[in-house]
Amino acid sequence: MAKNFDAMEDSNRSANPSIHEVSDPARRRVLGGGLAGAVTALLAPLAAPVQAQGRGSALLGFQSIPVSSADTVAVPPGYRVQVIAAWGEAVGLSGENPAFRFDGGNTAAEQEAQMGMHHDGIHFHRHPLTPDDPSTGLLVMNHEYADDGLLHPDGMATWNAAKVRKAQAAHGVSVIEVERKDGRWDIVRPSPWARRITASTPIAVSGPAAGHRLMQTAADPTGRRVLGTLNNCGSGITPWGTYLTCEENFIFYFRGPQQPSAHEARWGLRPGDPVGYRWHEHDERFDATRHPNEPHRFGWVVEIDPSDASSMPVKRTALGRAAHEGATVAVTRDGRAVVYSGEDARFEYIYKFVSRDRIKPGGAGVSAARANRELLDHGTLYVARFDADGTGRWLPLRHGEGFLIPQMGFADQGEVLIKARQASDALGGTKMDRPEWIDIDKDGWVYCTLTNNSNRGPGAYDTDAANPRGNNTMGHIIRWKERGDFDGERFQWNHFVLAGDPRQAREEARGNVRGDAFACPDGLWTDARGVLWIQTDMSTSAMGRGDLANLGHNAMLAADPRTGEVRRFLTGPAGCEVTGATMSPDGRSMFVNIQHPGESPSERSDPVNPRRISNWPDQRPDGRPRSATVVITKADGGLIGT
Repeated sequence: MAKNFDAMEDSNRSANPSIHEVSDPARRRVLGGGLAGAVTALLAPLAAPVQAQGRGSALLGFQSIPVSSADTVAVPPGYRVQVIAAWGEAVGLSGENPAFRFDGGNTAAEQEAQMGMHHDGIHFHRHPLTPDDPSTGLLVMNHEYADDGLLHPDGMATWNAAKVRKAQAAHGVSVIEVERKDGRWDIVRPSPWARRITASTPIAVSGPAAGHRLMQTAADPTGRRVLGTLNNCGSGITPWGTYLTCEENFIFYFRGPQQPSAHEARWGLRPGDPVGYRWHEHDERFDATRHPNEPHRFGWVVEIDPSDASSMPVKRTALGRAAHEGATVAVTRDGRAVVYSGEDARFEYIYKFVSRDRIKPGGAGVSAARANRELLDHGTLYVARFDADGTGRWLPLRHGEGFLIPQMGFADQGEVLIKARQASDALGGTKMDRPEWIDIDKDGWVYCTLTNNSNRGPGAYDTDAANPRGNNTMGHIIRWKERGDFDGERFQWNHFVLAGDPRQAREEARGNVRGDAFACPDGLWTDARGVLWIQTDMSTSAMGRGDLANLGHNAMLAADPRTGEVRRFLTGPAGCEVTGATMSPDGRSMFVNIQHPGESPSERSDPVNPRRISNWPDQRPDGRPRSATVVITKADGGLIGT
């Protein structure tokens, strides 16, 4: 993620119910690891944790690697790393194969046919024509944001409409066809499925907020067609084969008024251009003083059908507007879809959407997507409340109930969803420490990474049961199990792990990790074997200092959900974030994204010396660091993690 956004995004000044002010000390223990069983867990939420039996997890068969400060990707002995799909590589559009220019001289039109910058969420989709062949498929991935210091030869020394267009083209989503030959993966070019979706691509709006007065602009008086998706961070997949991309820190692309309204301030809109993207200078829709409804058109989960390159992406407003980080889909016993999502900002919320209708069968590929094209438009959105006794409740964001009425500023369901933060404030959702990726293990536990929150504690919001540490620099992973089915409105929760480093003097930075120390959990993914993969995002402004002094570069770790053991599997190059994970269907190739290698503490590169921190992956004397996907395989061809 773009961490400069996260440092600024702290706009929740609500005073939610006092129940969150009570913190049961017992909840500060890790309760992760296999509890005796679901029934015992439900009836005894304060039960003692099962202790890991040494470092002998049968699920984790690889040798843990040490922390690293090298400008490379390191993996355990017996594993290999291949780099593919770096920023600027041609995606394989028909008739277009522009080469990457290491001087930053590619045009905006060329960037529209190339991989975007800052790879994030990713998924391997089975090939539409050969779904049973694990050696070919479609990779779909997000491009979260752009570093103008790397994107242009002179950075932002000059500024014009062409640079804005190129920056917008570096955002969004890429769809590429990949295949494995002779043990190596490569992009197929050209490919009928290759696609770039950018910050300028037409996107439909559906669900209760489609056409709403708060979605209407001068350019789109219908409120049903948006140009672009941006700041695409976490992702998800649906059982019907589509990809969900999540718009995270969208608000910082907009120039705000000198005195933002209470609504604008609640969404983090600040005077001027807080991050300095300067898009509004040449694309006036990003000037919120002239187009105050344009920000409402971002912050949604966007559904994309990778099997149909002609299909239009759709912003699914029933899932709520937020700084979305991921969208993980579960299925109820009666066949309805449940979508979990976090909102990566300090003191924001965890959400769950339950579809009204059952998933319809539709065969493979395009037919399944078409059969369920309206499924995510109808249902109920909930916000989570974590109570101090280890139980919790899902609170429905349903217009006309409780405080969600016109007199409180919610004229209809569309306004409830557009103002999901205010609705969650009114209902008393629990303010979390930057909830990010969410995933579900084989026993039905739902996990959420809480990256960090240095503002937690006296002077801001005090600690609570779910967020038990003040000045939370290290982060933690919370988990819950629904009572009954995934659509249940009650749940039981505990902490899987409090991240930290036991060598730290500050008690609240030590954590209780069973295995290799880590901090700032972000990406989260469960593979088919049941391994919980944890990816870290320590900010470059804090990495190597203070509580993070001993942890080296960002990493990916593997955890056994039943024993709680954690082992370090991968370390990244200098200045990077490790994010996004997926595998080929046979479990023998893992795809992981390396985002923003070479990022400086200012988070904008110096175009005069772009290689000062990192020159990964090309290591050319005239190179510049590039986000890329790495493919990890075992030398013996075995399953990843064994």
